[in-house]
Amino acid sequence: MREQIKNLIKKASSIDNFSVEISNDKSHGDCSTNVALILAKKLGKNPKEVAEGIKAKIRSDLFSKIEVAGPGFINFFIAENYLKKQLSIILKEKNKFGNLKIGKGQKVNVEFVSANPTGPLTLGNGRGGFGGDVLANVLNKAGYKVTREYYINDMGAQIKKLGHSVIGDAEAVYKGEYILNLRNKIKRPKGYPDPEKVGEKAAKIILDKMIKPSLKKMGIKFDVWFSEKDLYKKGEVDKAIMELTKKGFTYESERAVWFKSKDIGDDKDRVLARADGIKTYFASDIAYLKNKFKRGFGKLIMFLGADHYGYIPRLKAASHAFGFEKDNIDDIVMQLVRLFENGKEVRMAKRTGIYVTIDELIDEVGLDVARFFFLMISSNTHMNFNLDLAKEKSEKNPVFKVQYAYARLSSILRKAGKLNIKNPNFKLLTEPSELELIKELIKFPEIIEDTAKDYQTQRLPQYAMSLTDAFHKFYENCRVISADKKLTMARLALVVATKIVLKNTLDLIGVSAPEKM
Repeated sequence: MREQIKNLIKKASSIDNFSVEISNDKSHGDCSTNVALILAKKLGKNPKEVAEGIKAKIRSDLFSKIEVAGPGFINFFIAENYLKKQLSIILKEKNKFGNLKIGKGQKVNVEFVSANPTGPLTLGNGRGGFGGDVLANVLNKAGYKVTREYYINDMGAQIKKLGHSVIGDAEAVYKGEYILNLRNKIKRPKGYPDPEKVGEKAAKIILDKMIKPSLKKMGIKFDVWFSEKDLYKKGEVDKAIMELTKKGFTYESERAVWFKSKDIGDDKDRVLARADGIKTYFASDIAYLKNKFKRGFGKLIMFLGADHYGYIPRLKAASHAFGFEKDNIDDIVMQLVRLFENGKEVRMAKRTGIYVTIDELIDEVGLDVARFFFLMISSNTHMNFNLDLAKEKSEKNPVFKVQYAYARLSSILRKAGKLNIKNPNFKLLTEPSELELIKELIKFPEIIEDTAKDYQTQRLPQYAMSLTDAFHKFYENCRVISADKKLTMARLALVVATKIVLKNTLDLIGVSAPEKM
């Protein structure tokens, strides 16, 4: 709908740079645009006069009314006939409703979680995990070809530290019950064991026995597990540094090799190889970056922890140095999560002794609640996870409320029995709550489009809640099954359409849609 409105405005105004917004105040119509204000500045004319001129040029049965308001906004009131036609489209397309072609099949790599294999997945990993998984779902629905990827940092200093921790010597860093379990599992040679080799064995156990099972519990599947160690085995790290050197993007200082990243957007130059010859993490990262682009990805999206803020400028600098577009790399920084119960922060890490694992949270509140709650809040905002609300089995809990609405939709259709919804007469749907519900339903493709463009996945649970509210108002004001058979058929068709869209939304979020509760 919004795209149709934009196209009509473009034809009437001959400009492209304007916005079309959904109106919060219904007296301002269903949508409004600022196009006249923008065009008036260019022409040096009165915005209201420009708005009236644009309004006069728009001819479409999409609107019941067009008004000029305020300093020159144009408000659009959507025609009932148009709304009712959209119901037929939803009923026809079913789970394909909301599928878009804006991605044009472009290959996108979404790398998320990528936690070091040094311990179990925490709340922070859970937030990025659910966010990455849902964004990948949305991008697929928008017409992109998405690869979900996990980068395994399986070598370097943190693996050595893990080894020291399992050995239990003076250089031990990691602690908790899982470290004690690893100490008992790993056979160590006599004498002083090599901490790096012990760390490598421990990292493999952690990845296979802790991280991968946790991801399965979270409902996340990766297409690619990419090992940092493989970059070194194939010589890709050395080749990446050599290529940057040939292109004049490196220099030596104090026997270390530096990347001239400050010249191309970073805040300072970065070390690629230290004086002792050991490559830095950033050296691995640029080799990995090059590897991704060589695999044909047109867009790289990375979910990063809050401590990685500022990481992307150096990667974009490397991308530019290799001859790739900087704009083809996007990052999503996940802010911290804290758990609260009875107004106090909760620490319930039974196995680690140092942090809350995602497994513990899912065991406590269930997968549906964990996913929905994490996704409700924008990733760039600190989050306080309310355990009391998460455990609530009533409509105070937003997950319960949305799932209960789906169960109620299913119940209505069960009560309708074998009534065959054939050729419903949507002209009979004239109640305000019926029309408002339809308006909410047809927002779904726009939710997909906007989220595919700006990665704000919180729109999906928020939309699920808005759709639930619209359905409840309809249910309260309109008797679905009545003596009027034609009206019953029309309302049942609206119920089916609502069920379809709510199910599509919950599928994208990764939350179950129960037929009964």
